[in-house]
Amino acid sequence: MSSTASGKHGTWRNWGGNVTARPVRQVTPASVEELAAEVRKAAEEGLRVKPVGTGHSFTSIAATDGVQIRPELLTGIRKIDRTAMTVTVEAGTPLKRLNAALAREGLSLANMGDIMEQTVAGAVSTGTHGTGRESGSIAAQITALELVTADGSVLTCSREKNPEVFAAARIGLGALGIVTAVTFAVEPLFLLHAREEPMPLDRVLAEFDQLWAENEHFEFYWFPHTGSTNTKRNNRSAGPARPVGQPAGWFEDEFLSNGVFQVAQWVGRAAPASVPAIARISSGALSARSYTDIPYKVFTSPRRVRFVEMEYAVPRAALAETLRELKAAVERSGLRVSFPVEVRTAPADDITLSTASGRDSAYIAVHMYRGTPYHAYFSVAERIFTAHEGRPHWGKVHTRDAEYFDRVYPRFGEFRALRNRLDPERLFQNDYSRRILGE
Repeated sequence: MSSTASGKHGTWRNWGGNVTARPVRQVTPASVEELAAEVRKAAEEGLRVKPVGTGHSFTSIAATDGVQIRPELLTGIRKIDRTAMTVTVEAGTPLKRLNAALAREGLSLANMGDIMEQTVAGAVSTGTHGTGRESGSIAAQITALELVTADGSVLTCSREKNPEVFAAARIGLGALGIVTAVTFAVEPLFLLHAREEPMPLDRVLAEFDQLWAENEHFEFYWFPHTGSTNTKRNNRSAGPARPVGQPAGWFEDEFLSNGVFQVAQWVGRAAPASVPAIARISSGALSARSYTDIPYKVFTSPRRVRFVEMEYAVPRAALAETLRELKAAVERSGLRVSFPVEVRTAPADDITLSTASGRDSAYIAVHMYRGTPYHAYFSVAERIFTAHEGRPHWGKVHTRDAEYFDRVYPRFGEFRALRNRLDPERLFQNDYSRRILGE
């Protein structure tokens, strides 16, 4: 996955193809000092500033008609502290490069999302997460941050230093400053045993609390128009490592999950009436498998079929009811949904605007193939999610605004007050941040 930034007319487009922007200029600073100078220059010119990573957000969180900061040169590991068990990494580093570098050093993050194409700053700033009973989002693993604020100064924060900034900036939405470096807690490299298994949706929902409690990382995919899911359980293992074999891995992860799935999406878009039959065939073709490997090779998987996504976090206790309502709504509506619905969990954390802030959460993600009309489906889903006080993923499609967030985030006012202090002139504002945070 990558962003697409066309030189023609200076147009930038996100990975999902649903957001475009035409910045006045794009700059690629080679150091924090150069980035700070670009921020000061933009302020003098009266231009807004936005950093952009790989463009994987489906909202316009990184779009700007001012100065677009590209982080391609701000990459690499600054420091590994084996006493504190932390790693400090430049903000433009893609997660896939960080994962590989940590593995070479015999280290690993505790948890991560299911893709690793994003930059470090992009992933943490939007609240990227995986699934976990006790381990939270990528941002929840941060121990310190460095960011360039609106006056061009460099601010560092942690639980001990500028703690009020640290509480919010771990998921700062690009509104508090430009993240330039992140320090993560890491641990010795370990093995995960993955068990993937088809299971009826009714059984998954009836046994969800038990499946969640018995596994360190549990997630599942439900195939709309069917009663079928594919479940995945990841748990730490003493080994030995038994990776997916190359032929089997290529066949299942590339040929089936990307190649055949891509063809199914083409067919479904051209002939929507065929979608339920395709879903039944796809879900029926699933088989169980298990393997053991280092964490990032288990947590993540290739995603080459492009889509648009909405995801909401609801209280974990409300998951079964919410998903049953979504299933009933899809069946009533006559909608044709060709992408599976993804369900994951996260424990409560203390990050101001984390979707799991202060409550154990379950995430329900709905997708549509890129180029397929998605508004009707997402509107149906969003009405259900918001009825359960759902919190939308900051980087995925939603229609909520500051008034709504003030109701579902107890510390929303705290974040806004910090923004007023760090960026009083709204140098880092765009239309999206104006909608979600207010003026």
